[in-house]
Parts: sequence; C-alpha cells; structure tokens
Amino acid sequence: MLIGSYSPALVLISLCVAILASYTALDLTGRIATAKGRAVHLWTAGGALAMGVGVWSMHFIGMLAFRLPVILGYDFAITALSLVIAMLSCGFALWLVSQPRLPGWQLAFGALIMGAGISGMHYTGMAAMRMQPGIDYDPTLFGASLAIAVGASAAALWIAFRLRQNTPYVRLVRGGAAVIMGIAIVGMHYTGMAAAQFPEGSFCGAALDGLSGKGLDNLVLVTTLAVLSIALLTSILDARLEARTAELANSLTLANRELTQLALHDTLTGLPNRVLLADRIDQAMQVVQEQGGCFALMFIDLDGFKPVNDAFGHHIGDQLLREVGMRLREDLRSQDALARIGGDEFVLLVQLAEPDDALRLAARQVELISRAFRVAEHDMQISASVGIAVYPGNGQTPQELLMNADAAMYHAKGTGKNGYSFFDASMNTNARKQLQMLQDLRNALELQQFSLHYQPKFDASNGLPIGAEALLRWEHPTQGMLLPDKFIELAEKTGLIIPIGDWVLNEACRQMSVWHVQGYTHWRIAVNLSALQFCHVGLVQSVAKALATHGLPANSLTLEITETTAMSDADASMTVLAQLSEMGVDLSIDDFGTGYSSLMYLKRLPANELKIDRGFVRDLERDSDDAAIVSAIVALGQALGLRIVAEGVETDVQQDFLTQLGCDSLQGYLLGHPLPAEKFMVDIHRAEHRVTV
Repeated sequence: MLIGSYSPALVLISLCVAILASYTALDLTGRIATAKGRAVHLWTAGGALAMGVGVWSMHFIGMLAFRLPVILGYDFAITALSLVIAMLSCGFALWLVSQPRLPGWQLAFGALIMGAGISGMHYTGMAAMRMQPGIDYDPTLFGASLAIAVGASAAALWIAFRLRQNTPYVRLVRGGAAVIMGIAIVGMHYTGMAAAQFPEGSFCGAALDGLSGKGLDNLVLVTTLAVLSIALLTSILDARLEARTAELANSLTLANRELTQLALHDTLTGLPNRVLLADRIDQAMQVVQEQGGCFALMFIDLDGFKPVNDAFGHHIGDQLLREVGMRLREDLRSQDALARIGGDEFVLLVQLAEPDDALRLAARQVELISRAFRVAEHDMQISASVGIAVYPGNGQTPQELLMNADAAMYHAKGTGKNGYSFFDASMNTNARKQLQMLQDLRNALELQQFSLHYQPKFDASNGLPIGAEALLRWEHPTQGMLLPDKFIELAEKTGLIIPIGDWVLNEACRQMSVWHVQGYTHWRIAVNLSALQFCHVGLVQSVAKALATHGLPANSLTLEITETTAMSDADASMTVLAQLSEMGVDLSIDDFGTGYSSLMYLKRLPANELKIDRGFVRDLERDSDDAAIVSAIVALGQALGLRIVAEGVETDVQQDFLTQLGCDSLQGYLLGHPLPAEKFMVDIHRAEHRVTV
C-alpha cells in the first residue's frame, strides 16, 4: 500500500477556510431571512455560490495537502463537477433554513440531502485523481465519513436556522458556531481521506493532463478568500444599510406620530382638538346605536376668563387654561373624552347609564372650576357655564350635538353663569339664528354689505371741525342696518374681525384721501382697533399698506385702542405702539378711566391722545364724582402732553364744562350724528357756516 502524508500548513489553511465558509453561510442565512421579493432569490443564489466555493475550496486545499510517493493531478471536468455538487447542496441548505419553520422531519430530510451532497462532492473530488488501479475505501471509515457528513449537515442546518435573526451578541454566537461547523466539515473530509487506500504500484491518471503544479493551492486559496470576503462584506454592508433604513423608517414613524399629535390635539393643553373630538363623538354614537345606552356632550365655557387674561396678560391666561384642563381631567374615565376647541371653551364627552346622570357630572364640573386656581403666585377665581346635549335625543350628527350643547351653554350664561343647563328645543331657534348670523357675517365682506359712517370731531375752543371717527355699519339683508354691538363680538369670536378690520382701515384711509384733495389736509380720521386686531402680527403692515395705497400722510390717521387692551400686556403693547408711532400714526387711548391703568406704563406709552369715556360725560351734570374724574383725566393728560378728547357730548352744559376744563376736541350727538360720507359733508358745511357767521 502507498503511504500518504499531509502538509500541516495546508491542513491548517483548509480548517480556516472551512470556518470562514461556515461563518459566511450563517451570516447569509440572516440576510435571506430579512430580505423580501427578488432580493431573497439574489441572496440565495449568491450565498450558494459563496458557500459552495468555500466548502469545495476546503476540500480541494485538503486534497492538495495530501502527498503520495507518486505525481498527483486532478481531472478538470470531474473537479468542476465536484464544485457544482458543492454549490447545489449549499443552495439547497440555504433555501431550507430560509423557510418560516423547520420541523424535525424536514431537518432530518435536509441533513440527508446535504450530507449526500457534501459526501458526493468529496468522493467526486477524489475520483478526479483517476487513480490506476482504483482507490479502495475502508468500509468502517467510509461509513463514518458519511455519518459525519449527515450529522454535520444536521447541526449546520439547525444552527443556521436558529441564528438567522439578528439578536443580541449574534455575531459572537455565529463565530463560535462557525468554529464547530468548520471542525465538523474538516473532520468529515479527513475521515474520508483516511478511508482511502492506494495499492502498491498505483499511479495518477490525471497527472499528465489534469490540474497540478506549484502555486495551485495559493490560487485556490486567494480566489476562495476573495469570494468569501466579498460575500461577507456585502452581507455586513447590507445589514448596516438595512439597519439605517429601519432607523429612518422609525424616525419617519415618530415624525408622523408627532404630526398626527399636532393635527389632532390642542398645542396649549395637549387635549384633543375639534377634529379629534368629532371622531370621538362619531365613535360614541356608533356604540350607542349598536349596544344601547347614551352619552352627554358638555360644552364648558369659562366665566371671567377674559378679565383675567386682560389684567395679567396672555402668558398667565395660557397657564390658567392648562390648569383648567388638568383639573377637568381629574375625574375623567377611560371611556370619556375631554377636548379644547378654542379660546376658553372645553367640551366633555361622558358615557352615561341614564340621561339624568349628566346632572351630577355637570354639577361636578362647575364645582371643580369654581375652586381657586394658583397661577404664577396669583390666586384666581373663575367659574364655568356648562351646556348639556344628550345623545340620543338632542342631535343626529356631531356638529348638531355640538351646536345644541353650545346653545345650552349660552342659556346657562344668560341665566346667571356659574351653572349648567340642559338643551331644550326652544334654544334651537337662538342657536340657528347665531349660526345664520355667522354665515351672513362671512358673506358680508364679499357682498359689500359693510359701510362706514362718520361722526365729526370739533375743536373745543372755536367749534371748527377737525376730523371724524369712522364707525362701522352692516346693511344686513333681512335685519336692516346693524350697529357694531350686534355683530362685533361674533366677529371677534370667529376671527373675522381681522379681515373686517382691514377693510375698515382701508376704506377710512380712502375717504380721508378724498377729503385731503378737497382741502381738508388738517383733518384726522380716527379708526377703532379691537383687542384681536391689536394682537394680530400683521397690524403694522396693514396700516402701512392702507396709508401707501391711498397716498395718505401717516399723521392724518388716528388709531384708537381701549385702555384695557393697551394695558393687558403693556410691554408687548409698547412694542406695537412704538412701531406705529415711528411710522407717524397718531395713537389714542379710548375709554380712558374705565380700565385698570398703570401710570408707570401710561407715561411710557407713545400715545398722542386720551379719550374720555362717554359714561363719565353722560352724568357730568348730576354726579360730582364723574365731574371730579373728568377733571382729573384732563389734568393728567395735560401733564403728560396729550390731547384730550371727550365723546358722548349731548347737552350744552356738558359742552361748556368740558371746554372750560381744557378739552382739546369734542364729539357727540349734540355736535353731529354718525352719517355716510356725503351727508356728513353736508352737515360739516352747515357747521362751518355757523361758525363763520
């Protein structure tokens, strides 16, 4: 018998290649498990190539490590066949472990197929030497090699299936498993080699025309390492790309969640907003229709919130609203919902066993709000008016239920506030009127139903006209001429005051420019600003645009703001007023004496004029206190260098008193009623004629 030997270096290299091939196979099973669509087939094909080349290379390097006392060679076609067998068996293995489940019978069957493939690859490779006479195999060792092949295949398949998911420390575990699998594969190979017996006088038929020569082992090693490295690096890079993609997807999910939160929740309190509330009402209606029962919609409006907001500023008002939201949530059950739908309005949706249960719950909400609030070291006392609509019975849609609860709330407010009221059909008329008025108000600008009337102002010393105050009127299609007190509150509540206010400002400037052309260049036109207009960020730009559009000098325009508005957030007011003052616009503090003044702020406000409220002027003749207040206001204004205007002058006594006191200008029904521009000028000409005569 010919005695063979082995090159220790090549044996060690074959073991390393087997371990590397095993690790690559385990890593690729993870890629296949997470891939989708066509990527699964591409990874399976690439994995079969890489793993097959790796296993075959281990076998071939092991063959090259074998030495006999004869020249050896390897038939190219048969060697190539052994490579194909290796790739097919590895491809089958990768396909098998990529399945969702791997039951015992399937594992056993797969181990037999893969073991047969690896054994077939080995013994086909041995046959590539074309030994003459043929190789004899020891039956025991031959059988042992087959058993090792099947056992190693079973272990490899089970380990690959278990380690295909990315779990903590998966790479470390795969490394250990690859060492075990590599030793098993090498063990099968060298057991098969040990089973081979070469009779004395044997020679290699492939020695002359087959693969042989120095450097072949290095070529095979380099090629194999390149294939395995490329496959492994590709898998690792793809895993990182997948991880980054997953991270990006997670970030997008979080961003979408935040956008949904913003779209469906109130940013100040974090409570559901009107959109989400409507959906919750829809769901509650479906539950009632399918399972019976009932629920109540409670419209909660805060009494006394506006004075707090005006006195302490919007930042304190916002904190108070947050505190209200937190307190209303105290008794909230999982099946109930609380929403803030704007301003100081909250809506509570509560599931009821009986409609009468709403009575106790509403009383509880009123009691909760009536307790004192501690905000920024201030003790604040407010109350709540609650309107209750019950489903079924008080509406068929979420919008109708909300409208009816709103109507019940206004009824509760009208009966003294700090209480609650159930919706009654009689309230529906008022609710519908309010809704219709709102719709008419939305259309009024487009339909050009607004107009301005002008009330003249006169110089107190000589009685000559010095300008006018622009007063808004609405020619309602069914109700006729409406004064601002009929619709301004609704306009402010809905935000329509902003476009309406812009129209008033523009129209007043247009009319004043006409009077300028007619020679009244010394006149000033006064326009009232609501609190909402004054807080609007576009106010300064609107004023500048109106003046520029009509070529009107800035000092021809006087903007009137109430004392309460100016003082509600004095620092912010001074910023806005300073910008208007720098522009050259005159500023007047309206209704002076009726709000909460701070003389420290008043002297810093860039105002040009104080306007005495008509309430003080009306009772001048009968109330000495009013006379004293007016005298004090005039003295204060003169000390601060401000013009003093008195409105509401209706008698000669009032005119004489205010003139002697030192008022600069007067207005009131005694001197002239608010009139359209054409009639206004007729009266002005009469007044001028009387003075000159």
